[in-house]
Amino acid sequence: MIETIRERILVIGFGPVAASLLEGLLPGLAAGLFTVDVVSAEEHAAYNRVLLAEVASGATSAEHLAMIDPLRLVAAGVGLHLGETVTRVDRSRRRVHLDSGRTLGYDRLVFATGARPVVPTLNGLDFAPHAEANLPSGVMALRTLEDAAALNRVLESGGRVLVLGGGILGIEAALAMAEAGHRPVLVHHGPAPLGRAVDTDGGMLLARCLRSAGVEVVSGVRATAVRRDSSGFTALATEDHGEIAGDALMLSCGVRARTELAAGCGLKVGRGIHTNEYLVADTENRVFALGDCAEVAGAAPAGLLAPGWAQAAWLADFLLTHRAPAPDAASAPLDPTTAAPRHGASNVLMLKGQGLELVVAGNVMAGPWDEGQARVSVFADPKAGRYLKLVTEQDVLTGFLAIGLPRTGAEMVLAFERGSTLPEDRSSLLRLDDPGLDDSLVAAGADDQLCRCSGATHGQVAHAVEEGCSTVAEVGAACRAGTGCGGCRGKIEALLRVPVPA
Repeated sequence: MIETIRERILVIGFGPVAASLLEGLLPGLAAGLFTVDVVSAEEHAAYNRVLLAEVASGATSAEHLAMIDPLRLVAAGVGLHLGETVTRVDRSRRRVHLDSGRTLGYDRLVFATGARPVVPTLNGLDFAPHAEANLPSGVMALRTLEDAAALNRVLESGGRVLVLGGGILGIEAALAMAEAGHRPVLVHHGPAPLGRAVDTDGGMLLARCLRSAGVEVVSGVRATAVRRDSSGFTALATEDHGEIAGDALMLSCGVRARTELAAGCGLKVGRGIHTNEYLVADTENRVFALGDCAEVAGAAPAGLLAPGWAQAAWLADFLLTHRAPAPDAASAPLDPTTAAPRHGASNVLMLKGQGLELVVAGNVMAGPWDEGQARVSVFADPKAGRYLKLVTEQDVLTGFLAIGLPRTGAEMVLAFERGSTLPEDRSSLLRLDDPGLDDSLVAAGADDQLCRCSGATHGQVAHAVEEGCSTVAEVGAACRAGTGCGGCRGKIEALLRVPVPA
């Protein structure tokens, strides 16, 4: 009897997307189809980076962020190599070299290396774009559990934290700190936070809402350097605001795909590791890339969990059903009938925290008096913290911004993603946030997204409830809804309160 040689699958990186891939590969591992090894520079198994600000602020524990049980993986036969760094990939010999001096072989290689934070060009900071930053004491990017622990120590001692960057992640981190009773300072370059996504009036209201929530906002800042003493960070130097004092600086200036390993072994890279629509990065169908490190079919990495998880599910199924070529044989072309993964990302941006509800989609920069085909409708009540802007073409919603109108915002998301026609009387939409109104403009369907992190739909959550799930955690275990940022927990709780028909 000839024993079948099991192929070797090697995964570089162990974030949420890699964890999802491993979950999908476990049946093949149990069936003896292949071996699986995972190498990660971090000493922790995959965890939810979206919630690091809550760990930093003391609102939750690091254990709450865990996304997979490493002991269960080891028991299933997965080789975990945590706290080890891949220094080189030798594609000709199909081996990777580790910083410990060891090497691991593979038949198929998956890059799940994710992204690293962008370090701004400031005096006093190491801003090498393709290497892990060596940041001084008191400066962190909140991308790791160690960053969260360091920031928590500053906050617990009553320290003043500066957040550099007016994007969604910086705002959410500042709100989490404020909600925990701390005094964060949001420092950013533009005239208002989220300046690339919201219009001028919306940005002014957002800044006011942030201040009301306990976040100090300093706009129009041109940062030049970080100041330090023997204890660490002391201030952020600027061109036009002098020195802004603080006890820690959190960088939130975007991320850049980790591509240097791939480039070093001859793979094409750009905004990420170049792959075709099937996540294949080489010419032999042996090397794959997914998640935040992958530029799939020319599309930049989305930076969101849902597309990465969709890619991981597809790749796991592909590896289960498509064996690797023999060691000395070239890989045959993929069957042209093979369906490529669906990895598109929604361009809806949501912000929640400290009573602040904001959702924006599409382009909202047009003004109500601009010439052109677009019709622009605006409602503003700054003292009440409410703002609604709708941009339509032939009555179809092409962009909107809603602040302080949670129900209207939720309905507009459905209308925007479906390409629905809005009523002629736009002011009727404001009634959606009337507590006495029960009817919705657009009822959610089974295929509409409920969880924007996981991509789980209303139908999937409803099915989980029908199958007996009675808590948000159980629903999350069934379909991943609610396991990302937590912004959909309220919707899941509402579905759990609806009696299931007998």
